[in-house]
Amino acid sequence: MKALILAAGEGRRLRPLTLTCPKPMLPIGDRPLLEHNILLLRSYGIREIAVNLHYLPQVITNYFGNGEKWEVSLLYSFEETLLGSAGAVKKLETFFDDDTFIIIYGDLFTFIDLGQMIAYHHTRGAQATIAVHEVSNPCEKGIVSLDEQGRITRFLEKPKPDQVFSNLASAGVYVIEPAVLKWIPPQTICDFGQHIFPWLVKNNKQIAGYPINELLIDISSWSGYEQAQRWAIPAEIIKK
Repeated sequence: MKALILAAGEGRRLRPLTLTCPKPMLPIGDRPLLEHNILLLRSYGIREIAVNLHYLPQVITNYFGNGEKWEVSLLYSFEETLLGSAGAVKKLETFFDDDTFIIIYGDLFTFIDLGQMIAYHHTRGAQATIAVHEVSNPCEKGIVSLDEQGRITRFLEKPKPDQVFSNLASAGVYVIEPAVLKWIPPQTICDFGQHIFPWLVKNNKQIAGYPINELLIDISSWSGYEQAQRWAIPAEIIKK
């Protein structure tokens, strides 16, 4: 199985930290966030990993090289113009071959059990499975409704307050079947939350929601970044 880490973001809300450092390279504890995610994937046997790049790409490539130091193989996908989450995947269509693959957003700090999520995906025969969790502000996320079988029956990206129908939101980790690639238009800015997931639901494709309880922190904001840092502090330091 292969994976894509979406790491092209600039992280404007985290300036001035991101003036010279792309958001996925911000340190969480003793290593960059992107390194945490590479090690997470490797721990589940996923060693062929693509990383899409746009903002200050050399910071990432200079640090990781080909990934050999981490016992993984890294493929970099440079985007002169940002293509959106689904557009980034479409650009890498030949990389994914004809097998199930993982997508994880590069601004997440998480301990998600990918093994259980993949098994859940296959058990339900889904075309796509989205990790979902409860959020306090649904207007900032893509929100979903689930039926009793865990199927997503409704998906809306960043709803207005009067459009909110759930506090269950996408966590930014997906398991995707290669068939989904044919529904992503080529050479077009395209986003999973805005375009592909709503289309899958509307056209009655099997799309599942995988509820998670593990730690998951979005470091796109200062509060999220500070929270991730607290989790990364060794326990012996906390006790002092």
